[in-house]
Amino acid sequence: MKFVIKHEIRGRIRVHLIGKAMSFAQADTLQYQFEQMKDVTAVKVQERTMDVTICYIGSRKHIITALGQFSYDKVEVPEVYLKNSGREMNRFYWDKLVDQTVVHFVNKIFLPAPLRAGIVTVRSVKYIVQGVKTLAKRKIEVPVLDATAISVSLIRGDYKTAGAVMFLLSMGEILEEWTHKKSVGDLARSLSLNIDKVWLVTDDTEVQVSAAQIKEGDRIRVHMGAVIPFDGIVMEGEALVNQASLTGESLPVRKAAESPVYAGTVVEEGEITLLVKESTGSSKYEKIMTMIEDSEKLKSSLEGKAEHLADRLVPYTFLGTGLTLALTRNTVKALSVLMVDFSCALKLAMPLSVLSAIRESSAHDITVKGGKFLEAVAEADTIVFDKTGTLTKAQPTVVEVIPFDDRSPDELLRIAACLEEHFPHSMATAVVVEAMKRGLVHEELHTKVEYIVAHGISSTINDKKIIIGSHHFVFEDEGAVVPEDKKEQFEQLPEQYSHLYMAMDGKLVAVICIEDPLRVETADLAIEGKLEAVILIEDPLRENAKDTIKKLKKNGIKKVVMMTGDSDRIAANIAQKAGVDAYYSEVLPEDKANFVEQEKKAGHKVIMVGDGINDSPALSAADVGIAISDGAEIAREIADVTIAADDLREIITLKKISNALMKRIDRNYKVIVGFNTALILFGVGGVLQPTMSALLHNTSTILISLKSMENLLEE
Repeated sequence: MKFVIKHEIRGRIRVHLIGKAMSFAQADTLQYQFEQMKDVTAVKVQERTMDVTICYIGSRKHIITALGQFSYDKVEVPEVYLKNSGREMNRFYWDKLVDQTVVHFVNKIFLPAPLRAGIVTVRSVKYIVQGVKTLAKRKIEVPVLDATAISVSLIRGDYKTAGAVMFLLSMGEILEEWTHKKSVGDLARSLSLNIDKVWLVTDDTEVQVSAAQIKEGDRIRVHMGAVIPFDGIVMEGEALVNQASLTGESLPVRKAAESPVYAGTVVEEGEITLLVKESTGSSKYEKIMTMIEDSEKLKSSLEGKAEHLADRLVPYTFLGTGLTLALTRNTVKALSVLMVDFSCALKLAMPLSVLSAIRESSAHDITVKGGKFLEAVAEADTIVFDKTGTLTKAQPTVVEVIPFDDRSPDELLRIAACLEEHFPHSMATAVVVEAMKRGLVHEELHTKVEYIVAHGISSTINDKKIIIGSHHFVFEDEGAVVPEDKKEQFEQLPEQYSHLYMAMDGKLVAVICIEDPLRVETADLAIEGKLEAVILIEDPLRENAKDTIKKLKKNGIKKVVMMTGDSDRIAANIAQKAGVDAYYSEVLPEDKANFVEQEKKAGHKVIMVGDGINDSPALSAADVGIAISDGAEIAREIADVTIAADDLREIITLKKISNALMKRIDRNYKVIVGFNTALILFGVGGVLQPTMSALLHNTSTILISLKSMENLLEE
């Protein structure tokens, strides 16, 4: 690709592409490619001017080389990314705003008065009809006020004022529609199916392949906690599927053989094998956009209150107009009241403020699925953290594999990795990564793998039952035992490590040690009831966890709670280091959800922060559920807010944005009501003429709207 450098400073470069005009798809392709680069922090592609701005860390040469080697044909972009980028929509509405403004002022400056009067009269028909229809429904709302103001202006021959009112109303309609579409687009992008790998079933064996390889008629297996990537029919298995993204229903739906399943939904419990019906996109998933369009879920209660308040004020405006006319017998003064209404500013400023907050959050890699969640974050006084992967890094590493039978450590690790690779969990990832480091290749010899939430994994190899999981799961639930000649060795396991136990045939066969200097996370591995191995794992507290909690309290959070399935000793250690107000150990997923519900019943607004399958019930129950980083797919799907950055401090950013949004909305209320009330009083007092009142009213509305679109946080 040919380009010229237009401007650059350290860490930022702006280039102009040389060539033919850039299409929307090409602009999205270029943006997608550079967003995937590790050393690129931000990318902005202007398809109209063919300018590209790239913010980066690291090597300038790497960026220049990547630009020079870039080719649209060499980049594979997910279809949903192109469909939901919002680039074409933003161009459409921006052009619409510009066209509307240009036409209005060109007509005003260059057209003769009689022609302008004719155009204004024709345009007024739409608003007058809307007012009449509203009256016919026995409602006195904003359309009636708009129609009356326009009609009276036309009767008085004040075409200038009537035109100005209609211009502002049309701009408001465009901005309001754009606001809604933008919010819907943000939500759609958060639900996009960026699935790279799937489990393809061939001859009763499942192999992980690229999602792009899947075609209609293939069979794929979807494990618990995973997103269903394609529309299809269940061939084997049974599962509870969360279809909230498709239907809005919170309760999962049972799916068995012959049941249809849809892309974008999530397996909460069980696992299924499905026959793929649609491999390129999903007709059902695409209908999500339509579902959201008809939904009110994006609106905050304050947005709704703004609309209702605007409508409730209409009768008082008419009453004020009538009283002014009755008391002063002055039509001009009465019209001054009529020309000033609160609706335009209220209906414009509130959604624009919310849109601005959603957009600003997105700039910090925070996806907010609706304005009401920003409001809830601002009002929240209690926050509940999951521990593993949230307060801790969830980057455990295997230290040692301790055999408890005659198998080699590598063989035992190979078996463990063979089973653990099927499930998204930090402990499982540690085992799989270590096996890859050692070059341990395995064949899928096991039968169906069953995952027991917050406990472990169970499967069968060569007719032998093998289990991997916690001490509680392996020894208490499954009844595995330590070989008699290995009990002394078992008693000497290092306490500073987490233990992942493996048992076969009812006896311990290994303990995989996973290093963790700050906490010991318990997990165990067994085959047929015999402990085969213990795995020791490290997962340190996030460096910024304690600082994050302190700053959350400074920004309005009164109570910080940590909940974990770990032992009390481990939980107490992490709780002390993190500085939480309270902690709960050895809890199950339903315990987290019950705690959240109890806090809500006590009158608290609760935020739940988590990343795993076991966090999903609590994320759903909370006033606001926040999914962190690259957590389980079901957690991201259920959560109201997702944070892509692996940084707890973004929660502080979200809280600050939400608090600032509420302050802005409150300030807008006061300014709108105060300023317009002053205009009415000046009009009644004869200080302002109706035309000037309308001009000042319209100008203030535009200024407040523009102010509402500014960033909430200081740079």
